[in-house]
Amino acid sequence: MPDAPSLPDIAAPLLAWFATARRPMPWRETSDPYRIWVSETMLQQTRVDQAEPYYRAFVEAFPTVNALADAPLDDVLKRWEGLGYYRRARNFHRAAQIVRDDHGGLVPSDYDAFRALPGVGPYTAAAVLSIAFNRPHAALDGNVIRVLARLVALPDDTTRPATRR
Repeated sequence: MPDAPSLPDIAAPLLAWFATARRPMPWRETSDPYRIWVSETMLQQTRVDQAEPYYRAFVEAFPTVNALADAPLDDVLKRWEGLGYYRRARNFHRAAQIVRDDHGGLVPSDYDAFRALPGVGPYTAAAVLSIAFNRPHAALDGNVIRVLARLVALPDDTTRPATRR
C-alpha cells in the first residue's frame, strides 16, 4: 500500500480548489471577529443557505458585539427565531456581555480566553481565531476528522476521544 499523503501534501491542492470553487458568503468578506463569530454560531446545526438571511438581519440589528450585549435577550431571541437551537442565541448573548464587561468590547484573540466564553467550543474557537486573527488553529469538526483519518489511512474510530487527540 502506498504511503498515505501527509497533510502538507494536500494543503496546496485544497487551497487551489477553494480559490476557484468557494461560494460568496457575507462573513467571508470581513475580518471582523464578531461577525465571523456570528456566522460560526449560526452555522452550528444550520445549513449555509438557511443561515445567510439570518446573518444579514442579525448583524444589521446588532452590528457590534457591544450592540448585541446591550440588547434585551428577547430582541436577540426574536432575531434568532427560525434558526432553532435557542441555547446558541442565549449563550452568544451572554458571551457578548462578558466580552463587553471583561474584555473592553473586543473579541479575545487568545484561544483560552475566547474558548472560556459561553457556547464557544473548540471548533468555534479555532475557526474564529484562525479566520479573524490569522492564528494557527485547526478547525476540526467531525467531517474534517473523518476525511483526515481516511487520507492518512487511520483505521481507528474517529468518534473516540483518544483518536481525535
